[in-house]
Amino acid sequence: MTPRTAYVLGGGGVLGASQVGMVRALAEAGIAPDLVLGTSIGAINGAFIAGDPTLAGAERLATVWDEVLREGVLWERPVRKAAKIARHRTHLLTHAPLATVMDRYLPEREFDELAVPFQCVAARIEDCRETWFTTGPIAPAVLASCSVPGLFPPVQIDGAHYLDGGLVHSIPVGRAIALGAERIFVLQVGRVEQPLAVPRMPWEVAAVAFEISRRHRYAQEISGVPDSVALHVLPSGTEVAPTVSLGQASGRRMRERADAAYAAATAYLGAHQED
Repeated sequence: MTPRTAYVLGGGGVLGASQVGMVRALAEAGIAPDLVLGTSIGAINGAFIAGDPTLAGAERLATVWDEVLREGVLWERPVRKAAKIARHRTHLLTHAPLATVMDRYLPEREFDELAVPFQCVAARIEDCRETWFTTGPIAPAVLASCSVPGLFPPVQIDGAHYLDGGLVHSIPVGRAIALGAERIFVLQVGRVEQPLAVPRMPWEVAAVAFEISRRHRYAQEISGVPDSVALHVLPSGTEVAPTVSLGQASGRRMRERADAAYAAATAYLGAHQED
């Protein structure tokens, strides 16, 4: 069946808490997806949404993020970072805590068990290609999609190694269009809402360069959306920097982001009820 309504969830690490608020706003507005696409943190959130695209599912996703906050799944303290760099060489964190959270809260194990069709993307190292996962076990595919270089190790699936999907498709609007979606809701974390600042410190250069690459493809796809497709880029309600600080990773800040996104998305959807 050709999907009519698609949710497209972009990457953004801990800033993905914004998507929790957006999902809640969509559910309360009665806007259910026929297709869910996710990249990086959007793959994690997307899998849970596809499992239960209702208000109850949105509330479950909020519970998942509470667990993420308690366990520190997506970030690490500086001293512990240094120790792990020395031990692992190529990455700071392992996938084990995130895999545990998924196992605990996502009862579906295979893509075809989800209530709504779901796809996530990762970058295959060997041939530098984007790979879309649409069948088979959910957890390895999602872990591959959110394997941020340097933060997590590559994920091996069927002999190939994968890194974060944001490297190849940060906000996959084009994929939704190619699959036939007529109405697309983009759940982004706020970065595309404001211009980039010129880097001032050496460590900011790589982050800005990566963000330019991410936004370039997104901008191209947005400019090519046909008139027959209704595109809605939900506002995040907050401002963010190209890099993520420990302050942004705090439980209080992430809950604030979810609440701000909920308020902003609710207002947006109320103003676009006929679209």
